[in-house]
Amino acid sequence: MDRLIRVKDGLASRRQHATVHRESFAGADLASLRLEPLWFMRCTFRGADLRQATLDGCHFKLCDLGGADLRGASMRGVTLAGCDLSGADLRAADLTGARIGQVLTGTPPHGLTDATGIKLDNAVLRDLQLDQVVGWPITG
Repeated sequence: MDRLIRVKDGLASRRQHATVHRESFAGADLASLRLEPLWFMRCTFRGADLRQATLDGCHFKLCDLGGADLRGASMRGVTLAGCDLSGADLRAADLTGARIGQVLTGTPPHGLTDATGIKLDNAVLRDLQLDQVVGWPITG
């Protein structure tokens, strides 16, 4: 429990536009986390609980968010480039102005964002930009 509080506080205390490299938040309880816009590079949030989190303006590059619970999260203006979103739960999330796309790695299909099996019921998708996303379009 103490570690979870430190992880949450550590992320929340990062300065605006700080870069977070290769850190693992897999399975962490980050519900209701409120972040300044941060840059996440090759981080894993696999299976993390990010319900009701505020991630507005954050950038995720080559990150693993597979199976993450992002229900009701505010992700306005988020960039997800080359990320694994497979099985993520984005129901009722606000993705207004988000950009979901690829990273040019020179070896396709590496660098594409994988949205296979994500849940988007009641998500706000206004002005969402997509660029070569695997598993899109989503139905239901």
